[in-house]
Amino acid sequence: MHRKKLLANVLFAAAVLLAAGALFALRGAGKAPAAALKAQLIYGDGNTTLDLPLDTDAVYDVDTGYLTVHVEVKDGAARFVDSPCPDHICEGYGWLTLEDQTATCLPARAVLTIAPAA
Repeated sequence: MHRKKLLANVLFAAAVLLAAGALFALRGAGKAPAAALKAQLIYGDGNTTLDLPLDTDAVYDVDTGYLTVHVEVKDGAARFVDSPCPDHICEGYGWLTLEDQTATCLPARAVLTIAPAA
């Protein structure tokens, strides 16, 4: 009797591990490779768009009409740095690396997002 219960538990554990492995493998499916991505800064009242390549390390200083935001691109990732806004929430988003990740600086009216390069 105990042997059947042990076998059932082992089979259940194997099924859970198999499902977890499949979900982990599919997690990145449909995402663009890093080389096919760019950082995109949309800012100001006119929703001006500035495309920033992720393959070139740089710091961009952009006057949004409200504040000057500073966006750092490094090692295929982008983030807000040295924010002039009072609460620095936009800096707390950290490095953006995956498609559709977004950080917002409301006082500057600026949105930084990772988008397809094409």
